[in-house]
Amino acid sequence: MSTPLAGPALDALIGRFLEEQHPAQIAFLRELVRVPSDNPPGDCAPHGARAQALLTELGLTVHAHPVPADRVHANGMRSATNLIVRKTFGQGGPVIALNAHGDVVPPGDGWTHDPYGGEVVDDPQHGPVMFGRGVAVSKSDFATYTWALLALQHAQAQGADLHGALELHFTYDEEAGGEIGPGLIMAQGLSKPDYVISAGFGYGITSAHNGCLHVEVTVRGKQAHAAMPHTGVDALEAATHILRALYDHRAVLARKHSAVPGIDTPGLTVGLIAGGINTNVVPDRVTFRVDRRMIPEESGFDAEGELRALVQAAAAARPGIEVDVRRIMQAEPLAELPGVEALIAPLAARAQSVFGVEIPVHGVPLYTDARHYTHHGVPTVLYGAGPRTLMDARGHNTDENLRLNDLLKATQVVALAVSDMLRAR
Repeated sequence: MSTPLAGPALDALIGRFLEEQHPAQIAFLRELVRVPSDNPPGDCAPHGARAQALLTELGLTVHAHPVPADRVHANGMRSATNLIVRKTFGQGGPVIALNAHGDVVPPGDGWTHDPYGGEVVDDPQHGPVMFGRGVAVSKSDFATYTWALLALQHAQAQGADLHGALELHFTYDEEAGGEIGPGLIMAQGLSKPDYVISAGFGYGITSAHNGCLHVEVTVRGKQAHAAMPHTGVDALEAATHILRALYDHRAVLARKHSAVPGIDTPGLTVGLIAGGINTNVVPDRVTFRVDRRMIPEESGFDAEGELRALVQAAAAARPGIEVDVRRIMQAEPLAELPGVEALIAPLAARAQSVFGVEIPVHGVPLYTDARHYTHHGVPTVLYGAGPRTLMDARGHNTDENLRLNDLLKATQVVALAVSDMLRAR
């Protein structure tokens, strides 16, 4: 009986395969960038169909799960399909899911490259760079995770003794909260992973991130002619009083500090406001929306109740005013779960070896749909293709880009780390 392929020979085999396949991986990513999947408006089924076709051409079996229209519309979108690819290796071993989202923020104005072109430019410092909306966040990791799976399939065919299963979860609602993507996959029992790696950047392993609460506050008064303002109840004046209370609360939040590197304090931002009838009318209604960021230590904390109490107390000081607080969205923080070290250790070791620098484990102040996996008790981290920061990639900005050498290296890291986990008996 021959000795199973393992150790340096297996690592070298995976490395050679990915280097040889890198042009095909780049072409795959370019095709994904060229199909718009802006969210809003969130009409993402066409991109899902294209991704399914490309994956099928690679010999992968794709299970497409169209999200019911009522669920899609309730999520503020037009169409979405969840794609699952499942490869089972030997018996036993963990089930590891790799999740990336194909919906992207609209490109906006000011680009110097076609946001749907997938143009590749040679950069003197970083080598070839691809430009396009979603090329880094996170269509890149459709390519990262697909070629990691292909590399492991190739390794098994060459004699690697792998045990467990690897799944690809490609979803389309991260920009809308993830409820009908990873949230629905887990709620419907379409997958039961033991570990999850979600889209991230190659120079850091994200093990925690902030949560986010969005609420809409409606302040109601009574309209009146501006010549006789005393006959009305000024909703805008009351709203400014409530806003002052909310802004003053920032000082309270600033005294809370997270122990997670990369995350500092909770935050509060008023991002939208509207109201009034006309210049010569006492405003009878004002609405505004609040973004409340929660640090990982606030997991389970009733931030909504805190905001409601602040708003109600401030409104009580204005006779004749009524207020309503309506939740728009709540995303719980991502926190490390027991067992997550089984993910972090191989990723950190392999990333340091491939990139030649120490790869930190840290948190980020934004939020992602990875939290839906931890909500179901699955240890989850974020790791994928990209530079050190979102700003470097110009994610959610003009001229979003991806260094293609980082794509290759991140794919090597994921493939090697997953091979370590599938060989650990």
